[in-house]
Amino acid sequence: MHTPVTRISATEAAFRAIRDLIDDDAISPGDRLPGELTLAKQFGVSRSVVREALHACATLGLTETRSGSGTYVVSKTPSGVSEFGGFDPDHLMEARIHVEVPTAGHAAQRRTAAELDAMRRLLSRMLDTTVLHDWVRLDRDFHTLIAEASHNSVLLSITASMRRSLDLQSEFLNITQARQLDSDVEHAAIFAAIEACDRAGAERAALQHIEAVASAIRAGR
Repeated sequence: MHTPVTRISATEAAFRAIRDLIDDDAISPGDRLPGELTLAKQFGVSRSVVREALHACATLGLTETRSGSGTYVVSKTPSGVSEFGGFDPDHLMEARIHVEVPTAGHAAQRRTAAELDAMRRLLSRMLDTTVLHDWVRLDRDFHTLIAEASHNSVLLSITASMRRSLDLQSEFLNITQARQLDSDVEHAAIFAAIEACDRAGAERAALQHIEAVASAIRAGR
């Protein structure tokens, strides 16, 4: 039996490496980490990738970056996520249930053949990418397409207004909880129900996706 190979993004790999560095017995709270350029060379990634990974560490309460001084270890134990784009994660999940679940249901009843084709192409591209920012952008586009396929302008407007915070959440979870592959599977289930004109199935799949994301956020606390 062959063991499947799990692809991870460069940012996720850098995050794991920094977590290992923080967990090292030689590092204590208050210590300064090596600079971004040094870490980039050490991990064989770009400086922007290291910056994203450090931002995820800061979101977890592990590090703090001080302007002109560097990045310092604040804690060796994650303290949890308090907000995404200014919103409490629990509040975002509550809103998603009330917006995305009925949106998926409407899309199952109202989608056009062209909208289905666009969703199918997006899902294929998401499966093929390991570049974090590309995947997050495609994730945003997929959920936007579902909202467009609902043919409800209010739901589309609300979906668009939520995306900045949800993009931050998606990026964070893909770095820290390796959610990309699970999300791909969940998105495929939503699409399959929409394609089958199965309103109840689309709503159920959307709810399962949101609940899985909520569980991942709770796991990081």
